[in-house]
Amino acid sequence: MKRLALIALLATALAGAGLAVGQPVQSGNLRIAFDAGFAPHALPRDHPAPVRVTFAGSIVTSDGSRPPQVRRISIALNRYGKLTTRGLPTCKQDELESTSSATALARCRSALVGSGHFRAVVAFSGQPQLPVKGRVLAFLGRTGHGTAILVHVAASSPITATVVLVFNLTHPRKGRFGTIASTTIPKIASDLGYVTNLSLTLGRRYDFEGRRLSFISASCAAPKGFPGALFSFARGSFLFADGRRLTSTVVRDCVVR
Repeated sequence: MKRLALIALLATALAGAGLAVGQPVQSGNLRIAFDAGFAPHALPRDHPAPVRVTFAGSIVTSDGSRPPQVRRISIALNRYGKLTTRGLPTCKQDELESTSSATALARCRSALVGSGHFRAVVAFSGQPQLPVKGRVLAFLGRTGHGTAILVHVAASSPITATVVLVFNLTHPRKGRFGTIASTTIPKIASDLGYVTNLSLTLGRRYDFEGRRLSFISASCAAPKGFPGALFSFARGSFLFADGRRLTSTVVRDCVVR
């Protein structure tokens, strides 16, 4: 899409699952499944309409061993779409650090652009593995690099922990993907555990200067006379601590309404 777009336990957040995941990609014993979709499925041919985008995936190993830590995540979206932030408030990273989901919302609800959930496994030294779950919130932010998505990942059961991942946005001028969101995963407490699945949905309607706007919108870029189109919608790339990089591209279709 165009112009879009713990603690290491939580820091691998966007490597998780929530949708029916796509075709797995494997390197050695390491396997990822990345998926992405949008709604509604039917869109105008010649102008963008509001949409919501959902990401999902999973990281596992074929032999049941613990997967290596994720060090960098990059998600690219098809350029046939639009990100609108005019009039939308932003949140600062330090307003979200070391906060619960409730506190993050109290401070930055006006900048909220998405939400989801995650599950993880914690492995303290000498202790059995402990399943953990929590909430994911996405806020519009700005950094020294420009517009960013601040992803607040907070574990609430059975332990409490929070990390904020800063996804910086870049916009290549050429190619099928018009927006790339990338983040580097902190190494702090990287031996504590890993995320096993997650879902995150981005999208918001809001009012500004008497107009109804959408944070994300898209059109169905089908050639004239065709009822729909098949296209590369998203690409997820994951760099792991052992040097392996796994990349998966999700193909979707749209229908002209």
